[in-house]
Order: sequence, then structure tokens, then C-alpha cells
Amino acid sequence: MTAPRPLGLAEGRLAGLSWGEAGAPTWLALHGWLDNAASFSRLAPRLVEALGIRIVALDFAGHGHSRHLAGDYALWDYCHDVLDALVDLGLERAPLLAHSMGAGVACLLAAALPERVASLTLIDGLGALTTEAAAAPGQLRKGLRAHRRALSAAPRYPDERSAVASRVAGGATPIDGETARPLVRRNLAGEPDGHLRLRSDPRLLRPSPVRFTPEQAMAMLEAIRCPVLLLEGEGGILAGRPGAASARQAIAGLRRRVLPGGHHLHLEPSAVGAVAEAIVAWHLD
Repeated sequence: MTAPRPLGLAEGRLAGLSWGEAGAPTWLALHGWLDNAASFSRLAPRLVEALGIRIVALDFAGHGHSRHLAGDYALWDYCHDVLDALVDLGLERAPLLAHSMGAGVACLLAAALPERVASLTLIDGLGALTTEAAAAPGQLRKGLRAHRRALSAAPRYPDERSAVASRVAGGATPIDGETARPLVRRNLAGEPDGHLRLRSDPRLLRPSPVRFTPEQAMAMLEAIRCPVLLLEGEGGILAGRPGAASARQAIAGLRRRVLPGGHHLHLEPSAVGAVAEAIVAWHLD
């Protein structure tokens, strides 16, 4: 498969990877929490070849090779990363290919600025995590207290293998080493003593001080009018999530497919083929 091209956007604030020819129709790809643009390294080449498109995968702020922010990372702030990328790429609107947290960002952008989003292809993610209104003080307390604590140093590893093993053992969702390797490799930086450290901002681990209420999140989904394909992994995070069925029903015309695989089904070597086939079939339908 063709190797991706690295690129910088937003005056160097954002980094990313690009597959396909610069003049081809461009899709933006948005990764999940603590991941990076390499999340699409196995899926993007298949889609580029089958659809004749270009895919530009971003590293969100604080992730991968993109710059860190000074404060907290709110879900809606990542919308600016997408908008800045659209401006730099000279695009008024584009299809969004998005996984997990990236799917939440994509849904917010499609709801608030529908003129900028041509379609949504969502992979094991739909909408935003929420907090009931009555629990908002407690959520704010967690966020404020975490912000006041000193940051821990970025984890360091003797080699890539150890870093991959750490991601497998401590990931927020189950992932195997072969699936995690592209993500971990892009997230490592060398140290003078030969060790490797994580590039991602430790602040990403802080709890959000504020979240949408369930009613607000549902209103966002109901406002989406573009075509939407939702691909869920049989072992992913949506199947058992309370409110997932209501969230799906909130988007008019949403097309849903449940495929073999886990939360990172688009990166799993054994599952990515079926993911690509489903996306191509939907796009050409």
C-alpha cells in the first residue's frame, strides 16, 4: 500500500497524514481519544484505491504530532481543528470519516455548521458523552480538582514493543498489539538517552469539567441532515451503551451496519476489509 504523506496545517498547529492525489475529492478523517492520524493507516489506502479520493487524517490538538493546548480539551474545541484544516485545504465542505471521539466531533460540526459537512461516516462512535444536569456540579468538581493537580511526566519506554504492550494493557477499550502498533508508533518521540516518550498531552487524561446534558446531545443529533453511515463493531462500545438506540433514531435516514470487530475495527487487520467494503458500497449506492 502507498505510504501516507505527512502534512502540516493551521500554520503548523496541526499535523496529519494524507493518502491519495492532491487534486482528488478530499475526505477528512478524525481519530478517537488518545489516538492519532495513524488510526486510518489501514483503512485509508483501501478507500483511496476504491473511490479515487484523497483522505487527510488529522492529529487533533494534543495528539500525535500536533501542538498541545495550554488548558483543557473540550470536545467542541476540536471542531476548530476541523474548520482550520478545511480552510488550509481550500474546502468549503467535505465528507467526514470519524472514529469514536472523532465521531462525536463530527456530529457536533454537522449539527452546528451543516454547510461544511457533506456526509458522515462514523466508526463505533455516535454523539457526545453526557452528564445529567443534576450531576453537573460533581462533574465540574472533578474537572477543577484535576486541573489544580500537578501534571505527571509523560510515560517513557525502553523501546516500541514496551510502549505497545503498555497501550494494550492500559487502553480505555480492548485492543491487541498488532492493531495498536500504528497508533503507538506515531505517538512516540525519542529521548537523548535512547528511551521513547509519548507525544500526547498528559492533560488529555483529565476529566472534562463540563459535558452536554443528554437532552442537549440529543438535540445535536436531531439537527443532523446530511447522509450518515454508522459502522459498529460487534465487540465495540456502542452495543451496550445506554441510549445508543435512541441516539441512532434521532438522526433521520441513518444507515447502520454492525460488523465483526472491536472498537478499533477499522484498524484491526482482520476487520478492516469488511469496513472498507461497507463504506464503498454505501458511497456508491
